Amino acid sequence: MRRFYKKAGTAKSDSGFAVTLDGKVVRTFAGTAMALSSRALAEAIAQEWQAQGEKVDLHGMPLMRLAVAALDYVAPERDAVVASMLEYAKTDLLCYRVVEPADLAERQALAWQPLVDWAASRFGAPLAVTVELAATPQPTASLAALEAAISDLDDLRLTGLRGCTGICRSLILGLALTEGRIDAEAAWKLSQLDEDFQIERWGEDEEATEQRAALRASLDAVERFLSLLG
Repeated sequence: MRRFYKKAGTAKSDSGFAVTLDGKVVRTFAGTAMALSSRALAEAIAQEWQAQGEKVDLHGMPLMRLAVAALDYVAPERDAVVASMLEYAKTDLLCYRVVEPADLAERQALAWQPLVDWAASRFGAPLAVTVELAATPQPTASLAALEAAISDLDDLRLTGLRGCTGICRSLILGLALTEGRIDAEAAWKLSQLDEDFQIERWGEDEEATEQRAALRASLDAVERFLSLLG
């Protein structure tokens, strides 16, 4: 769409800090006022709007898109979002290993097990590790502990967790990034360990390279989104 405003900014509101365009509060696609608990996030989103040219490209506004997701989807559908995050714990990437090739198995154990152990200690949620292809049931108590941890997050942090977990295919990595245990670069490398191993052996085609670059950019945006929450 064409740019229809001159100046983007922020304003204090009853719900926190609103993003404004020419003094009018931005509204989401569902009509929700773009009012956020974080001043830093609101200001960063205003900067995204201000940086637009003659045409507004929402694809180039990752923080805005994440905030919209928080307001229009995560907030009204919290129970469903929490449940969807818990599904990742049942088949978490870090819990599914190989036996062969031996060098890949060693890489997985060295890279992934420390975070599996961290989740067990941090949340009281030990998870079973397997080399079987079939889904391995996880302890009920561990799933309950993880559900409680996810439920404790506010809507914005839950949105960040949702973004990272989906990109990395791992709730453990999502929680580790959300809590600042690892950064986006580490989360990316850990989530792409198998893919990187295959690329070392067989190379990577252009389409796959572009897809990976887009996912990495999205993960970086999630990290910045979370960092702005304070």
